[in-house]
Amino acid sequence: MNKKIITAISADLNIKNNQVETTLKLLSEGNTIPFIARYRKEATSNLDEEQIRKISEVYEYQVNLQKRKEDVIRLIEEKGLLTEELASQINKASKLIEVEDLYRPFKEKKKTKATEAINNGLEPLAKMMMSYQSEINYSKFINDKVKTIEEAITGAKYIISEWISDNAYYRKWIRNYTYNNGTIVTNKKKNATDEQKTYEMYYDYQEKVKYIKPHRILAINRAENDNVINVNIEINDEEVIKFLESKIIKNQYTKVIPELKDAIKDSYKRLIKPSIEREIRGELKEKSEIQAIDIFSKNLEKLLLQPPMKDKIVLGLDPAYRTGCKLA
Repeated sequence: MNKKIITAISADLNIKNNQVETTLKLLSEGNTIPFIARYRKEATSNLDEEQIRKISEVYEYQVNLQKRKEDVIRLIEEKGLLTEELASQINKASKLIEVEDLYRPFKEKKKTKATEAINNGLEPLAKMMMSYQSEINYSKFINDKVKTIEEAITGAKYIISEWISDNAYYRKWIRNYTYNNGTIVTNKKKNATDEQKTYEMYYDYQEKVKYIKPHRILAINRAENDNVINVNIEINDEEVIKFLESKIIKNQYTKVIPELKDAIKDSYKRLIKPSIEREIRGELKEKSEIQAIDIFSKNLEKLLLQPPMKDKIVLGLDPAYRTGCKLA
């Protein structure tokens, strides 16, 4: 067991370390959460099902997070590109998505516009543009695969776009901005069929991402899966582009400013925004499903605990298929 993770869980749930350790030991032995909550109270010091489930989920997540950190560090080290600063950033990451953001620049990429441009020998041109060189001889990058100066500049911009998209700091800022300021917007599709008007509420609907209720998320997802509505997360794109420009463009007087601004817009709209939207919607879906299961279990518990006969006290119950259920 990882002592560091156990200490963090106990602090988060305001319980003792030995309660966490005992619970994890019982779970590892194959005991179920309801069984531990009901019949191992003396061992866990009366932890309830919710606390036990939280311990299980958090510990599993943290173990997976630690393993992923180790794998990412090893993979980057094998490429000979690991630095102390990068290793420190990876080890300090508190979420899997942050680790993946840091690993993104080092991943083996499938064929993209940027990889194609790199194969065409345009990476040095992209580096020149990113270093704000005022005088660049574009013609020397023309070859059998790059026929014109315009093609060379376009290819270099694709490379810069991918560099921007792979930056973990930019992605984290945009993800937080989108979650805190974004609005989920739904519209009915043309020619969509919804005969019972099950999803009528979402034909033209919008709500802030950070405030939307889990049951609405699930309803919107069902309507989208049934091809009734389109779903998007809308934000002030200009604010995001302005942020990227302030971080990337350090020299306002270079001739490559228009090209860099084009690359920034392309990176955000083509690469970053769709990816961030998928991540946020995936996270909302996961949280909504967890809450739905929790609500269902509580409702089922109340149903099962209802008295079998009105105004009668049941002392004992003897269930049987052949002779029937008997109540005392």
